[in-house]
This record gives sequence, structure tokens and C-alpha cells, in this order.
Amino acid sequence: MQKIIRSVLFILLVFLNFAADAAPEPVPDRQRGEGPFNRLILRGVTVINGEGAPPVGPMDVIVEGNRITEVHNVGFPGVPILEDDRPEIREGDRVMELEGHYLLPGFIDMHAHFGGDAQGVPAEYPAKLWLAHGITTIREPGSFNGLDWVKNHQRRSANNAIAAPRIVPYVGFGQGADGPFLEPEQAREWVRDIAKRGASGIKFFGAPPEIMQAALDEAAKQGLGSAMHHAQLDVAHWNVLDSARAGLTTMEHWYGLPEAMFEDQVIQDYPLDYNYSDEQHRFGQAGRLWAQAARPGTEKWSAVRDELISLDFTLNPTMTIYEASRDLMREMNADWQQDYAHPNLWSFFQPSRRAHGSYWFDWTTADEIAWKENFRLWMTFLDDYKNHGGRVTLGSDSGYIWKLYGFGYIREMELLQEAGFHPLEVLQSATIHGATVLGMQDRIGSIRPGKLADLVITAENPLQNFKVLYGTGHFRLNDANQPARVGGVRYTIKDGIVYDAEELLSDIRRMVKDARREAGTGPGPARLPYIPE
Repeated sequence: MQKIIRSVLFILLVFLNFAADAAPEPVPDRQRGEGPFNRLILRGVTVINGEGAPPVGPMDVIVEGNRITEVHNVGFPGVPILEDDRPEIREGDRVMELEGHYLLPGFIDMHAHFGGDAQGVPAEYPAKLWLAHGITTIREPGSFNGLDWVKNHQRRSANNAIAAPRIVPYVGFGQGADGPFLEPEQAREWVRDIAKRGASGIKFFGAPPEIMQAALDEAAKQGLGSAMHHAQLDVAHWNVLDSARAGLTTMEHWYGLPEAMFEDQVIQDYPLDYNYSDEQHRFGQAGRLWAQAARPGTEKWSAVRDELISLDFTLNPTMTIYEASRDLMREMNADWQQDYAHPNLWSFFQPSRRAHGSYWFDWTTADEIAWKENFRLWMTFLDDYKNHGGRVTLGSDSGYIWKLYGFGYIREMELLQEAGFHPLEVLQSATIHGATVLGMQDRIGSIRPGKLADLVITAENPLQNFKVLYGTGHFRLNDANQPARVGGVRYTIKDGIVYDAEELLSDIRRMVKDARREAGTGPGPARLPYIPE
């Protein structure tokens, strides 16, 4: 059986290595963004610092180069600001008058794939959508376009040669290996090799216990982070508790967590005709998994929760990527699909037995009802975990299952709020908690003097409504009794460089329009045809 499992995993690695040979068109040299400036003053903002503190303002924030150097309280809401109380404006300063705007730390997407050849979109597409939604740092889980490709983009982003978030590259376990690891020392050698090549961490899917133990132990010795999608192929003998005890840093999604809380079984209750390679089987039955675990508040539930917290284990749920499972029509027809869905990506989303995450072969009302209950129990655990001191971060996994880059990240904020998180707790997950997992909390993740100038500016209060962060804005009735759209990120500042979010979005709309013109279609040829000007 071990040989069979290892062979299946090797097939997965072959697929990943193939993906590495099919990288998308790289991000072009930067044409957008201004700065960094010798001295940039953001005047009159209301600061939400990302650490859980309530908003405070008006504040004047000074950035010198790529660092926040001063944060000044300059008055009280509703009272005219006295110029004598403000920092001096010097010759050559860049001043942005932002009274009434909100200033937040740059967002961190802890599960942000660039996508590969299967999606068929250039890397500029996700990079600009991320920035346009305030995402200034991504963890690239897997580097399936090849570590060298991702490292090249990491360097170019660090030098601000491209319009893209800063990049933290993880590598899919075994990527580039000649075959499955048969001995623990082979796994250790691979970990040492990717550490030398500049990886920041490893993404696991599963392996025999002795291989997992060796790889995680070596990762810790090399100072590498670790993440895991606990695939059903191995979860029966290695669930989330096993990973946490062995030193795993974060778990992705939720697989492996219900299995750790089984009480009356040891294996998921699979139908007898189940086939993991049939993705409707895989996702359809996954939506019935939480119902098989211990109930909320039971001894088993609490024991698993408390042990994971004691091990400083982080949950990175990516709820957004599964949302079509509970409401397919909503995701297919989301507002942003019309103007921002690249036709190649739209084609990739269509039902297909060959494409990952395109499992809508015959998605039924019963499937959606099961997934709604799956979400309810999953969200209950996330909120309970947070309330007992556990760390939950925010990631999107966009580029699959009808989710567009950037938009999916903001939707994850809404889903965490649905789970019971206060909006300030959501922003902690989006900022300082992610920075802590990446070991970057001294540089990013909150607004404090000395930290990098990774910031988000919006004219609307996101705590009142996260929808105002979507690139499509929020639909509401205005004071003139007219339907209107308001919001959207106004500016994203990354490393002291100020990006106009609307300019980035206009670039994406143009890219999508040109691609549709070339293909002679809209996002969905049968529903949204391309109409030439």
C-alpha cells in the first residue's frame, strides 16, 4: 500500500513539474506607480493599524523613502485641523490631502498562486489585480511555475522593477525530484537543496509518515516555513494533528482537520463508487465531511482545538475558493466577471473532467445544501479557534473555481466576518497575523514608525462594509435617490511607491477587452458575447 501511495504522489509531482515548464508570460517592467519619495505626507487620514486597535484620526503619517517614520495625531473628528499642530511641509515633500480617508496596512494574501499555463493569463493580470485590491505581499504556495521563475519575480518586485506585491516563495514538496522519496534522507537532501536555492518554505500535500517527519524536521533546521494541503490520499494516516506535532507552520484549506476530530470512524465515509480522480466525487464528498466530525463544544472538538493552539499552529482557511460549492450561480455571475474575467481564465473555469477545480459535471441542490452545512461547521471552528487564542490568516487561492485574483481576497474578508470575526479581527488576519507567520512582523503587517510603507488608502470605511474594497465598488442608493457605486481601494502603497488603484484596474479591463477581441468572445460566449465598439 505504501508503494501505491508513493506512486500516486509521484504522479502528482510529475504534474507539478510539468506545470513548472509551462509558466505564464512574465510581469513586464513597471509603468505604473510614483515614488518612493524623499518625504511623503499622508494628511488627515483615519488610521486602522492592523493590530486590533480601533480607528483613530485625523492623523498625518510621514513616509521617508520606503519607511513609515512618523504618525501624528493632528486633531479631533468634526473639528477643523489647526495647521500649527501638523508636521511641517518642507520643500520637495509629496503631500496627499486625504481628509476623510482611511489608512490600513497593506494586505497579505497567504495563498496566492500566479497561475500557470492552464489558466492562460499573463502574470501581469494577477499582479495588478492583487495591488488594485490593496494586497502588497503574497505567499506563493508551491511555485509551480518553477522556483527560478518565482525567484526572478521576487527579486524584480523587491527592486520595484515590476508592479507587483512582494513575494514569499514556497515550493511544492518534491518538485524537481527524480521520483518519490523512498528514504527519509532523500527528503532531507531535497529540503536542504531548495533552502540553498532561496525558497522561503515548503507546501506539502502528503507523504508517508517517516518522510513527512524527516522533511518537516529538516525544514525547521533550515529555517523554512511550511504549509500543507492534507490531501485525502494520505490523510487517513497523517492528519492535521500529526502535522502540527511534527512542526508544520500552517494548514491550508481545511482538509485533515475534520479527520482529526473523528469519533466513531477513522476514515471518511466514502461512497463505494468514489474515485478521487473524479473531481465531482472529490468535492461533492468533501462537502459532507465536517458533518462526520465531532460536534462543536464536545470533548473531542475542544481537545483538538486546544492542542493545535498550544502548538502555535496557524489556520489559513481560504473559504472563498470553495464558495461556488454552496452557491454556484452566485459565483458564475459575480459583478466582476463582466469586466475582469480574462477569457482564458473563464474557459478554464468551465466544467471539465481534465481541469482542476472545474467539477460542475452535475452540481445539484443537495450538493449545495451539504456545502452550506459544511461551511457552518467550518466557520464555527474558525471562530472558536480565534476566540481561544488561535491564529487565523487570510488567503484566497484565486485563479480557480470562478474566483478572480484580488476580488476573491476581499470576499474572504466577508466570509471571516460571516464566521463571527469582528471586522477588526478580520483585518488582523489580513495583516499582522500573516506577517507573523512569514516572520516579517517587524517589517510589515501594521502601521508603526520603522515599518515598511505598505499601506492601503480608501475613501470609505471598510469596517462598516468590506464591499467597499472591491475593485467594482459597492452598489447602493445615494442621497439623490440614484443607484450608484462607491468605494474601491483608492491607492495602494507598496515599499513607498504610490499606485493609483483605478489605473491598475483600467489596465486589466483593457487587457481583458483586448483578449476578448482576439478570441471573439466575452467571459462566457453563450451568455456574455463580446460586442465590438
